[in-house]
Amino acid sequence: MATKAPKNDIDETRVRVSQPKEVAVGIPAVLHALQIAQEQMGAARSVQTLMRVNQKNGFDCPGCAWPEEDKRHVAEFCENGAKAVAEEATLRRVGAAFFAEHTIDELRGHDDWWLGQQGRLTQPMILEEGATHYVPVEWDAALRLVAGHIAAIDDPDETVFYTSGRTSNEAAFLYQLLVRGIGTNNLPDCSNMCHESSGSALTETIGIGKGTVSLEDIHKADLLIVAGQNPGTNHPRMLSALEKAKQRGARVIAVNPLPEAGLLKFENPQTVRGVAFGGTTIADRFVQIRSGGDQGLFQAIGKHLLEAEQREGGVIDRAFVETFASGFDAYRQAMAEVTWAELVEATGIQEATLREIGDDVLSSKGTIVCWAMGLTQHKHSVPTLRDVVNVLLLQGNIGRAGAGVCPVRGHSNVQGDRTVGIYEKPSADFLDALDREFAFRAPRKHGFDTVEAIRAMRDGRVKFFMGMGGNFVSATPDTAVVEAAMARVDLTVHVSTKLNRSHVVTGRRAIILPTLGRTDRDRRGDTEQRVTVEDSMGAVHASRGRLAPPSNELLSEVAIVARLCGHLFDAAPLSRAESNAPRAEWTALETDYSRIRSHIERVIPGFEDFESRIEKGRTLLLPNGPRDERRFATADGMARFTANPLEYPVIPAGRLLLQTLRSHDQYNTTIYGKDDRYRGISDGRRVVLVNADDLVDLGFDEGEIVDLVSEWRGSDGSTEERRAERFRLVSYSTPRGNAAAYYPETNVLVPLDSVADVSGTPTSKAVIVRLERRAG
Repeated sequence: MATKAPKNDIDETRVRVSQPKEVAVGIPAVLHALQIAQEQMGAARSVQTLMRVNQKNGFDCPGCAWPEEDKRHVAEFCENGAKAVAEEATLRRVGAAFFAEHTIDELRGHDDWWLGQQGRLTQPMILEEGATHYVPVEWDAALRLVAGHIAAIDDPDETVFYTSGRTSNEAAFLYQLLVRGIGTNNLPDCSNMCHESSGSALTETIGIGKGTVSLEDIHKADLLIVAGQNPGTNHPRMLSALEKAKQRGARVIAVNPLPEAGLLKFENPQTVRGVAFGGTTIADRFVQIRSGGDQGLFQAIGKHLLEAEQREGGVIDRAFVETFASGFDAYRQAMAEVTWAELVEATGIQEATLREIGDDVLSSKGTIVCWAMGLTQHKHSVPTLRDVVNVLLLQGNIGRAGAGVCPVRGHSNVQGDRTVGIYEKPSADFLDALDREFAFRAPRKHGFDTVEAIRAMRDGRVKFFMGMGGNFVSATPDTAVVEAAMARVDLTVHVSTKLNRSHVVTGRRAIILPTLGRTDRDRRGDTEQRVTVEDSMGAVHASRGRLAPPSNELLSEVAIVARLCGHLFDAAPLSRAESNAPRAEWTALETDYSRIRSHIERVIPGFEDFESRIEKGRTLLLPNGPRDERRFATADGMARFTANPLEYPVIPAGRLLLQTLRSHDQYNTTIYGKDDRYRGISDGRRVVLVNADDLVDLGFDEGEIVDLVSEWRGSDGSTEERRAERFRLVSYSTPRGNAAAYYPETNVLVPLDSVADVSGTPTSKAVIVRLERRAG
């Protein structure tokens, strides 16, 4: 039997600190995964469930979006994947009795870990204005209430529809159709907060907002640069791919402000070498860069390559540059003008080392650059990623085997959601195809991204908020502002599998619509349904849950959206849009998901023969112009070199630059446990990692309890302060002036208006803070 949910929050007075690990995974990871699976699911259910994760006849892991090889291992999951599955397949339940026992005020007082540990939601609930408790509500009544509220809003732009990356392609496609049928493009999603900078830079420079590599390319690469990413915690199955690349002779450069165990050494628990012979050293070179200094690193590599080309020739792929690229001369001039002294200052790395890294790239026959949030959540993230592309273009490392760009997506279908239309700035081609398929006119005005949606809610310009999965309140920046903004909304609706903070920080009224998870059997009508997801590398495959749902009352995300569409567009059409509602057989779509895939096939290029191509576990590889044929859908039809002024954070005296990050017992805002095993943190989360010399210079001792106070200069020149209380100082290997602490606890410090240029992504890796000692 699974254990009961915890009665208390994390006791931060019990936190323990030990030496960080220098090796990842191994037998400890297996044991920890099995322990959490046993606690949540029990022994028999754990075996039944874990053997179906990422299998061709099973379900896609609800964790990260790392792809699988065609030939699957019997245990095709990692430690954190097992934790994600255990959280969803838990035997713990949250129903009417739970909500009757706990007031909304009491629930608000609990931490994110406690809320998530309570279990699966089992029936629709409603919180009326001024009420102290959620109470049950029937499905039809709940959906009619939601539809009626939407229909009563005069301006559709006063509605916001958020999407999490766990939503399937089928549910996301229907969801965006519902929203555009209402008359708005207010479709913020979790991409706005993570890889929006990647999409912005890549679309501009190579004409597609996705990576250009396959899993086989990773295995074939000569050099892999892994920058601003911690695969040992966030994408552990990536370590197997890196190991295979190493065995084939690849070199790996790890670039990060913190040394991460997964990029130092990997003990693969599925191999004899990993269990008995000490594993595989992953990083041939660890580059401990200053936070926000990555643009300087890639400019240094580019400058070094160009100088070598000028001295000896043969370095630049002239045929590629002259045939497929534009802007080379301006880029070459910009790199001639930037000085090595500036690059050293930006990165914190000596010129000799920067040149050695440049030599690694120069001698590579095929280079892949992988990155995640460490590169995307800075003010200058988009220029940084343009400079990543510049380096790859110099040697023709786009559109050939073993080379390219690899933005590693986090959530399991965050890329797929964007592909099928979850985007606040849709293309005209997509909207035109949608119009033809559903015989209506979709809105053309761009909608709110995540930060813009929060501003609109804060200013009282939003009357309705709906979240399709995710935990909006805990995932977003500037927590106090977000909580106050949510309170101004008339009705908030969340489609969720488990309890989270967004259910207890609500609008004036709130509805929880519980849904099936990825692991649950989904029977619609007389048929078991399957959904599809897209991985980080543009491959789409089917997923079919196998477990009995935690409640007979649950609906799938597809069913919830289809029924809402029926209420809005058929049963009681929107008075303002009776002649402009999308036309579809909503009941048929609810009971047969293949009909949705037929619509997707006719609307979105690349999904031809969708149904047949996902039969029997096969994968549909979406077209990718730069990868497939060196075709670039940019403004001039060429891959574009760009000249970008060097930018990097300047840290005021007596202050630190804080980056928010995950612990190892965490995935996004879901906290599985109290530990961060690889960083040596146990039984607590409110710690801040600071360089030992910085502690001395600032007059603090390790172990002291401090408040973190962020400082932000507003557009009018005034200074704003935000405070996160009671953090324990931990001496850690960080660059001087840099610090790190876990989110969502430190999201309160990230100013809403501090966003990346172009992409609007919150700058969660670049928060200026000071430490304040607490009395006593």
